[in-house]
Amino acid sequence: MRQGARPASARDAAATGRTRQARTPGRATAVSRSTGTLERTRAPRPPRRVPAPANPVRRQRWLTVLAAVVVTIFVGRLVQVQVFEAPGLAAQARDGRMTTVNVPAHRGDITDRNGVVLATSVDRYTISADPWAIQKFRGGSRTDAAGSPVADGALGVAQLLAPVLGRDRAELAAQINGDSRYVVLARNVEPDKQREISALRLAAVIRTELVSQRVYPQKTIAGPLLGFVDADQVGQGGLERAFDDLLAGQAGSETFERSLDGVRIPGGQSMSTPAVPGGDVQLTIDSEVQWKAQSSLDDMVRRSGAAFGIALVVDLQTGEMLAIADSGSVDPNDRSNADVARGSRAVQDIFDPGSTAKVITMAAALETGAWAVDSQFTVPFRFTTPNGQSFRDSHDHPTWNLTLAGILARSSNTGTVQVAEKIPPQVQYDFMHKFGFGQPTGLNLPGESNGILHPVDRWDGRTRYAVTFGQGVSVNAVQALDVFSTVGNGGVNVPPVLVKGTRVPGGELVPTARAAGTRVISAETSTTLLHMMEEVTGEDGTAASAQIPGYRVAGKTGTAQIIMPGKATTYMSSFVGVAPADAPRFAVGVFLKSPRTSIYGGVVAAPVFRDVMSFVLQKEGVPPSAPAPDPLPLTW
Repeated sequence: MRQGARPASARDAAATGRTRQARTPGRATAVSRSTGTLERTRAPRPPRRVPAPANPVRRQRWLTVLAAVVVTIFVGRLVQVQVFEAPGLAAQARDGRMTTVNVPAHRGDITDRNGVVLATSVDRYTISADPWAIQKFRGGSRTDAAGSPVADGALGVAQLLAPVLGRDRAELAAQINGDSRYVVLARNVEPDKQREISALRLAAVIRTELVSQRVYPQKTIAGPLLGFVDADQVGQGGLERAFDDLLAGQAGSETFERSLDGVRIPGGQSMSTPAVPGGDVQLTIDSEVQWKAQSSLDDMVRRSGAAFGIALVVDLQTGEMLAIADSGSVDPNDRSNADVARGSRAVQDIFDPGSTAKVITMAAALETGAWAVDSQFTVPFRFTTPNGQSFRDSHDHPTWNLTLAGILARSSNTGTVQVAEKIPPQVQYDFMHKFGFGQPTGLNLPGESNGILHPVDRWDGRTRYAVTFGQGVSVNAVQALDVFSTVGNGGVNVPPVLVKGTRVPGGELVPTARAAGTRVISAETSTTLLHMMEEVTGEDGTAASAQIPGYRVAGKTGTAQIIMPGKATTYMSSFVGVAPADAPRFAVGVFLKSPRTSIYGGVVAAPVFRDVMSFVLQKEGVPPSAPAPDPLPLTW
């Protein structure tokens, strides 16, 4: 070993003490001299390469071009929207704000002959709510009628509205709490209530819609005759239906702008088409006479136990109907009553006229000269015709010796059958037809029946006689009355009139066109028949209870059987007459279905005739009758 040389271990230790460069790039590994531990140190990074500085002029050019493109796009779109598309977009936005509401037409009035309103239309309101908008309602500093702070939402709206509507606050709040957009709160609200609601300043959540309501001020007076209208104000019965085209008018409309909450925008665009009100109908009915006929009829229906009754009054000089009364008349204001749609039985119900039809047989006998008023007949209780048909009277009696006038006064069926022996069937048919059987009355009421009058070639051997005393033929009450109107009018048949005239809004009354009268029998025959019918109301007749002090009364009773399969036989009891008999002014007909106290028209119907006719004569100031002539001979 050389001098000064260090041993291997020493060299190793020295080598250990030196820092050694690691192989890992960027890192160095060294052994600490003090601790002898291995440590890593980061080698210095090589310097980055710095790019050449950018050209600012070039960058500025690109930014300028990009900004110009963006501005050009925006300007182009702005020009497109504001110049080219502006009208269309504005119209589209306006259309979205526009809403159209109907303006109801005022339905025309129906009045009586004196202008008393029987049916009219009034302004009413439907109150509705917007529950979705109500959720945003805020009471703020508002107070209710009691001075209490108004709550938010449905509770607050109910707090203000419930007292006006007369509703329970909690119940109303529950009804308007929800997400729907339309809830009806009240219908047919009167204008003063609507003004109270408007004063609450709830237009954003509570709306009032103008509607038209049909009302009948006289209530039950002529109820079935008038009919009614439905929720859409369309006539559904009686005169309301018959004259719906005239009465209805034409609804208008209003279009306007409204905000999102449904409130009309003040000063916004609007347009309107005004409603055209309907025309008026003036009837020949006298409301006072109608009331009297209804009240007297109702009283007798109650006392006699009848199923129903009909009472009619006509002015013989004009053919104008002064009353068409049904017992138990309904109030058209009450739509819940199903009978409100029934119409008048006076034209709808048909029945055998019974003995009132004997007047036609007597007219044919006198007019043709087949018999005279004093012709003599032997009248048994039961009589058999040459063709073997057997007939009987309404009650048992010994054989009577009666004149033609006596047969009518005592209403004998067997006597009338004998009278018919000299009246050919075709002649009998012709007279019945000329008196109005089997054809329209001319009143043009909905549901009217023409009755039943079969042609002669369909009459069998029994019908040929049965029709002469009112069986085998059916009529309505107006047709039955028309016979007596013709006799009372000097033998001229004048079709009955119900409508005096019509009037368009702002116009004059246009009288209803009236058909010319048709002569059915001579004036002489008419006078003779009136004299014969006076005997019916005499002491020996069947309707002494029809007499009116101071006035001569001519009329005829009727008791017609109604036979329905499977049901008990019932009757239509009637009395139809004219007064004063010496100068006829009015005819009154009374008909009672199935009376229980008595089946005879002279007992149950004649008293109603007396009450109604007495009222009409006094109301119209008809002077008393002249002294009656000598009575006609009834027997021989």
